[in-house]
Amino acid sequence: MDKKLLEILVCPMCKGPLLHLKDKHELICKGDRVAYPIRDDIPVMLEQEARELAAEEEYK
Repeated sequence: MDKKLLEILVCPMCKGPLLHLKDKHELICKGDRVAYPIRDDIPVMLEQEARELAAEEEYK
């Protein structure tokens, strides 16, 4: 995924920063505890496409 794009992307719900998980093809918002999928190198930044993070999922 393009590094410049990652620098400007924010969570659509809270406008907070996102953590890129390359191995899972997701962008994580720690504040809202959701993960946005990345499909074919395109982030899907729709609230209805985000999955809620499980309680045991912790990212630093």
